[in-house]
Amino acid sequence: MYKVTLEELKQLALKAKNDLWALARANDRDVKVYLHWSAGHYGQFFSDYHINIDKDGSVYMSTNDLATVLAHTWRRNSGAIGVSLAACYDATTQNWGPEPPTVAQIEAMAQVVCVLANALDLTIDYDRVMTHAEAANEDGYGPQQTWERWDLWILPGVSLGEGGNIIRGKANWYRQNGVT
Repeated sequence: MYKVTLEELKQLALKAKNDLWALARANDRDVKVYLHWSAGHYGQFFSDYHINIDKDGSVYMSTNDLATVLAHTWRRNSGAIGVSLAACYDATTQNWGPEPPTVAQIEAMAQVVCVLANALDLTIDYDRVMTHAEAANEDGYGPQQTWERWDLWILPGVSLGEGGNIIRGKANWYRQNGVT
């Protein structure tokens, strides 16, 4: 794992752009960005995700190539980037546990989404940027069915099911205001 700036992330995304699009088109779709939490500790990063975001919002890479296929979202990994918050150890749907998502993490995730979308020519919408919970709902194992994967379906202080909309909305705000 190594720490990157948003500018360095942009360069990595531009470098992987053609390969990501080739993998996505081989699956008859656009490039996707899937948003997760690790269910681990702050500062604990996993190589299943291309990008890990720590408690303070710092961004870490697990690979030098964003087109590398990693095991972050069941049946959706080819031509996709996995982004995860290092958070939610011991969380339940009733209690965030000792390491909930931080404001800095949510803001950093929105900035990461904005940088990736800009570099990869993606619209920041539900079809291209999804939480793991949203993808799992489409595939029959999410919070609307089994609660097996509920990553970002819930955020502190946000209505049930609105986590993805909040992050996409923030990412679009960053895009419109040229912040990243």
